[in-house]
Amino acid sequence: MFEWTEIALIGVVALVAIGPKDLPVAIKAVAAMIKKARRMAGEFQTHVDEMVKDADLGEVRDQFSKLRNLDIKGTLERAVDSDGSIRRTMNENPLADLSASTPAHDVASPVLPPEPVAVAPIAVDAPDGLPAFIPPAIARPPVPPAFIPPSASRTA
Repeated sequence: MFEWTEIALIGVVALVAIGPKDLPVAIKAVAAMIKKARRMAGEFQTHVDEMVKDADLGEVRDQFSKLRNLDIKGTLERAVDSDGSIRRTMNENPLADLSASTPAHDVASPVLPPEPVAVAPIAVDAPDGLPAFIPPAIARPPVPPAFIPPSASRTA
C-alpha cells in the first residue's frame, strides 16, 4: 500500500492538476471505479473456485506436486550408470597407477632428445649445379601460397 507521504503527494498533484472545484467529483469517480474493480475481482474469484470444485482439479494439483518432487538427476544417473562404474571411473586418479608402477629412479631421470637422423649427401651431377637426386626423407612437395595476388593470376 501507499505511505502517507505518497498519498499526500498524490493529493497535492491532483489538487493542482484538477483544481479545487472539480476535485470532489474526481474523487467520487475514482472511488466508484475502485468499487467496480473489487466487485469484478470478487466475481472472478468466485467463478474460479466453482470451476475448481466442478473439475476436481485436486488430481492436477497432485500431478504438479509429483513433478516438483521429481529427481531428474538421480533418475538419469540410475538409467545411464546403474552399477556406478562410470562415476567410479570419473572419480579415480588416472595417474595413480602410473606413479605406483614406475620405479622412482625412472621418474627422476632426465628426458634426452632423440638422436639426429643421418642424411646421405646429395650428389651434384647436373651441369647447372642442381642435385641429380633428392632423397625421399628430405624431399617435400611445394606448398601452394595461401593467397595468389591478382597480378600473378592474370597471364595476358
